[in-house]
Amino acid sequence: MLLMGVVTSVGEAVTLGNRLLYFGARGNDVKSLQKELAKEGYFTVEATGYFGPITEKAVIDFQKDNGIRIDGMAGYETINELKDENSYKNTANVNRASGYRINVTQEELNLLTRAVYSEARGESYEGQVAVAAVILNRVADPRFPNTIKGVIFEPWAFTAVHDGQFWLTPDPKVMNAVHDALKGWDPTEGAVFYYNPAKVTSYWIYTREIITKIGRHYFAK
Repeated sequence: MLLMGVVTSVGEAVTLGNRLLYFGARGNDVKSLQKELAKEGYFTVEATGYFGPITEKAVIDFQKDNGIRIDGMAGYETINELKDENSYKNTANVNRASGYRINVTQEELNLLTRAVYSEARGESYEGQVAVAAVILNRVADPRFPNTIKGVIFEPWAFTAVHDGQFWLTPDPKVMNAVHDALKGWDPTEGAVFYYNPAKVTSYWIYTREIITKIGRHYFAK
């Protein structure tokens, strides 16, 4: 019994990432894992510090969505991916590939995720990253508002905001595309406009120089 007590104390003392976590594990590092998973929307109950079936399923779902080997255990790769994903939620300034620094609040991260989901939920992963990149490119462009929130809610800027689709509950997977855009991936190569020719309501958009086409969207300067 004394030995068991010592093992439990050590387990509770270690920090997240110092040991492999799997079904049956207990400790503060398991609780930290649960909290990290909760930030990503994979763990929806109270963090207990016990690695049971709910935690295992959350880990498996996270691994599936992030291209990690699916084994239901939180090892080096899974934990580091979680920390990388959640680092953006606590970062005040994000460096774009262009060197421009964009202030990102938790509110604006949520708004950006909604914008991408409502505007590009039927597009490929690259197409979703591209829409997020356009919004970030506008923030860096003096012709547009200089905050993510300002760009998104600029009058008539986005159809989904105007018609109310913006307020649909986004798929958590879309946040991965948002994070990739924040890391600097810009499939549009600097575009500040995009449009679907089948849904154009203002022919002015055709005056813009096209850079590339991704899915159903044309991206322009």
